Amino acid sequence: MLLAVLYFFPWRNITWGRVVMSPERTVTVSGYAESDVTNQIAQFSAGVNAVNDSKDVAVKTVNDKINAVTEAVKNFGVAAADIQTQSINVYQEQVSYVDNGVQKTKPGQWNAGNTISITLRDLTKANGLADLLTSSGATNVYGPNFQLDNSNKAEDALVAAAVANAQVKAEEMAKASGATLDKVISVTEGSSGNVVYPVAMMAKTDSSALGGGAALETGTTKISKTVTVIWSLK
Repeated sequence: MLLAVLYFFPWRNITWGRVVMSPERTVTVSGYAESDVTNQIAQFSAGVNAVNDSKDVAVKTVNDKINAVTEAVKNFGVAAADIQTQSINVYQEQVSYVDNGVQKTKPGQWNAGNTISITLRDLTKANGLADLLTSSGATNVYGPNFQLDNSNKAEDALVAAAVANAQVKAEEMAKASGATLDKVISVTEGSSGNVVYPVAMMAKTDSSALGGGAALETGTTKISKTVTVIWSLK
């Protein structure tokens, strides 16, 4: 009897004073949520160009025009913080000519340009701003590109929905393995992104080419959030 007890005793389960950590059973699941959100702002860009034999004249002409455009945009109601210089360029063109059968180049006129970007936060004024820019002296106008206002953190509202989606998956996986969910060990935010569907408008020579003040459709942007959640099992 004693020999039988000694033979079947679970000797391997005795730690003999050692600390043994049992691995914790876990399940790792990704959750996803998405939503279509109405666009909140519109981006425009307006630029002016000038060409002249004199560099100083070309630069002054551009500066005067872009200052006039900027002032008109401010008077329209756009805050100074929402107007930003996008690019400035000044260069001398090179003119090709043939001299005794040899192709050569010589300095030509000076070309100057200045472009500003404009953020419009009141979308009811998008049509009015488009008309203003095309009649303000700008030679290049692009927009409106409708998009979300990133400062509003529209994606943050999707975190809870993404975690809930992960929990549904985790509960099914735990059930299939004969366990139940216990506590959350970690939550990691995965990739998130949005797709902007802009409405682009090229500059026109006069405001009547914009369609007679037709309403602009702001559209929506799809936003998404992905999370990875680890649960312990019991």
